[in-house]
Amino acid sequence: MSHAPRSRTVLSCTLLIASLGAGLTGCGEPRVTSLSAKPYDAARQVSFNGKPGSTDADPEKPLEVTVAADEARITDVIAADAAGRQVAGELAADGSRWHSTAPLAAGADYTVRVATEDRGGAPGVRRLGFRTAPGKKKLEVAFGPGAGKYGVGQPLTAELSAPVKDPRARAVVERALKVDSKPSVEGSWYWVEDKLLHYRPRAYWPTGAIVRAHSTLEGIKVAKDLYGTATAPLKITIGDRIEAITDASSHYMTVKRNGEVINTIPVTMGKRGFSTRNGVKVVLGKEYFVRMRGTSIGIPRGTSDSYDLPVYYATRVTWSGEYVHAAPWSVGSQGNANVSHGCTGMSTGNASWFYETVRAGDIVKVVGSWGATMDPFGNGFGDWNVPWKKWRKGSALLASTEEQRDRVHAPRLRPRV
Repeated sequence: MSHAPRSRTVLSCTLLIASLGAGLTGCGEPRVTSLSAKPYDAARQVSFNGKPGSTDADPEKPLEVTVAADEARITDVIAADAAGRQVAGELAADGSRWHSTAPLAAGADYTVRVATEDRGGAPGVRRLGFRTAPGKKKLEVAFGPGAGKYGVGQPLTAELSAPVKDPRARAVVERALKVDSKPSVEGSWYWVEDKLLHYRPRAYWPTGAIVRAHSTLEGIKVAKDLYGTATAPLKITIGDRIEAITDASSHYMTVKRNGEVINTIPVTMGKRGFSTRNGVKVVLGKEYFVRMRGTSIGIPRGTSDSYDLPVYYATRVTWSGEYVHAAPWSVGSQGNANVSHGCTGMSTGNASWFYETVRAGDIVKVVGSWGATMDPFGNGFGDWNVPWKKWRKGSALLASTEEQRDRVHAPRLRPRV
């Protein structure tokens, strides 16, 4: 049997060892090369368009780092603020220049690390720091509602201190408003107006969910001279899924907890001319006692529809004055006829039970009424009356993707022959 292949292998290994040995020093230690050398101080070679250690750098001005091309070249630049947000940038092909391609944050401390390489391949480094000047105009964000426990229908809100109209500026703001929930759900912001956003999931929040909102807008440029500020985070928890479905045609309310019916209550609702609004509403709050007057909804004092009544166990569902409340004066009509001026009335005992059972964020849905559908915004939380596809179009980030999706899935017409 021939052993030639084995001999060739041994010979090759011998040659490899010999070649490696040629790179060793006489005492057997590896020679120090430029790749393993400690980076030298490249402060003399590297400069940037600012003053190291300054506290008033213009955030509107791009950061630029340069190096003398005949002495070295830039191999990498890492610029980040104290929050860890890195600045995007672009390095010239010859390594002579690096410049930022995204705005700097206002009022932020920056650290810049510049890596270089000299003509002999030795690595160098320069570190510098500076602080940008505060923004001339500040955009503040306040999350709502307050921290606490809510029902599955509770939207989140973000109120801005200044109007934001430009779509690109809105995208900057919306991208910085983060909402996380456990368990995770699909959700989106909706621009209600220039200074107000609402957030809701595609379906109701899961029972027991923990929802957090926070902002990364601090120091970020929104528009010319307008920069975001720090925002207090928000945490809410979600309780049981309580839904009260009220049928104005049958004059009964069915209350469910996590899908199971827990009570059926005879009610009276808005009569013709004062019909209760249809659609999904969200409990806004509870008031043990409310003085209700017809003048508050435009009924002249002294007319046949005028009223002035002490009301107990009042659960509010609109800002304009629609409640679910005790109405002992109309017990004879409850379960039989609609005689109220828009509220949902029930016996004192049933109203007390309902008052103790529900919390802010719970669902009150009205069907079968002669009234119009609850407005999505401005009179409480009618957010759930907006279809999900339309809701997505209220987002500065998702509207364009929704339009693209519509175009992709649009029916293709057969060309004319």
